[in-house]
Formats: sequence, C-alpha cells, structure tokens
Amino acid sequence: MVIDKVTFSFKNAHFFHKSSIIIYFFTLYMLETDLNVTAEIKLYYDLFVPEEAETPAPLLISVHGYGAHKHYMMREARLIAPEHFAIASIQAPNQFFTEGKNGEYKVVYGWLTNTRSEEAVALHHKFVLDVIEKLVGEGVADEENIYLYGFSQACALNFRFAFTHPEILKGFIGVSGGIPSDLETSEIYAPTNAETLYLYGDTDEFYSLEKFQGFEKKLSEYLPNFQSLNYNAPHEITTEMREDMRKWLAMK
Repeated sequence: MVIDKVTFSFKNAHFFHKSSIIIYFFTLYMLETDLNVTAEIKLYYDLFVPEEAETPAPLLISVHGYGAHKHYMMREARLIAPEHFAIASIQAPNQFFTEGKNGEYKVVYGWLTNTRSEEAVALHHKFVLDVIEKLVGEGVADEENIYLYGFSQACALNFRFAFTHPEILKGFIGVSGGIPSDLETSEIYAPTNAETLYLYGDTDEFYSLEKFQGFEKKLSEYLPNFQSLNYNAPHEITTEMREDMRKWLAMK
C-alpha cells in the first residue's frame, strides 16, 4: 500500500488562520507472485567416442547424482562401458558451491528439489532426448542401442524418463537411488521393455535396506526385464558394482 500526501492551505481570516488540511489518499496495489518469463540456457555434456568404435555405436548416457558433475560421471561410465560404446555424460543445470579438500570450495551440480520438480523433470527429459537426437543425427549413436545410466538422485529421474518414453531405451542401469514416488499413480507412465539392472548397498546412509527392497519389489512387478543386485556397500559406486555393470553391458 502506498500513501500519497496532498496538502491544501487556506488563508481565510474569518474561518482559518494560516491553517492547513492534509488529505491522505490510499492507493492499493495487488501483489502478484510467481510471475515468470521464459529464458534459454545452455545445457552441457561431454562426449567420448573410442577410436576403435564403429559408428553409429551403442550409446551410454550417464547421469550424475546430487553434488557431482559430468566429469565425475564420465569417469564412472568409462569404467563400465565396453570398448565399442560411445558415452555422453550430461550435467545438471543447477550449480552451487560445496566445500572440498583443504577448505577450498568447488562448483557442483544438482538436478532438482521438491519445489517445481515437474519443471526440472521436463528439462531432464528434453536434455536426454535432444542429446540422443543430435548424436543419432550426426551418425555417432545407434538409435536402436541407447542405454541410460544414473547414480543416486539421477536414478529416479532416469526411471521417470524410461517410463515416460518406454520405446527409446534398450537398457537401463540405476545405482543407489530411489524410484518415482508416483509410479503407481501416474497416468503417463508405461512399463519399458528395456533390460534393467538395479544395484544398491545394504549400508547406504540415505536409504535403508528395507526401503531398497521395497523399491526392488515394485520394479520387479512393473518391469518385464528386470534384474537387481545387492552389495555390502554404502552410498557409492563400488569396484564390485563396476565389474558387474561392465559384464552386464558386455553381453548386450
């Protein structure tokens, strides 16, 4: 609310003596919230195509978790991908600082929060679709051999992609992450025929073993080509997990 002040002076010997009347006008403004404009941003990814790979090649799209970056997930992807696979490591758009070694701060990235998460999910879907379209169009990737690999926060996000676009993926790997909370209620999800490998540790500090087993049960009932593996491991990608993922991909 804004108050406008206007002063009127009267100089009338019979009624006023140099007196003033102050009148206040009250102007009401309606508050509007959550207005928005549309802006364009750049989304970044790294691409690795082995020299010995015949293109178009099978494509492994790796997606990092909360507080990481594309360089980390490219390293992880290269540890499990067969020699003839191309790899695209995509990076989340939301950057922030975290304390690293020796008290120094580094920039890391995250995909979404619980505020307007549907917008972040849609952006992730478009990112993956655009990377696939670009690399297929350039002759790098074989559109019949697209694999999606995600860790932690990216796990449920990637499942949402797979269930929203069930015809796109040939294979799916999810490590130490959850599943969509709306799996049983969403009207847009459909089971994918993609071969799915789900890995988790029994000492994970973010999800209890009981929680993981619940995720595993729901996925096994929902997906026709589902396999899961359990490890004595915390919330991380272990050497044993890498070996199993590499064997699994080598058979594709």
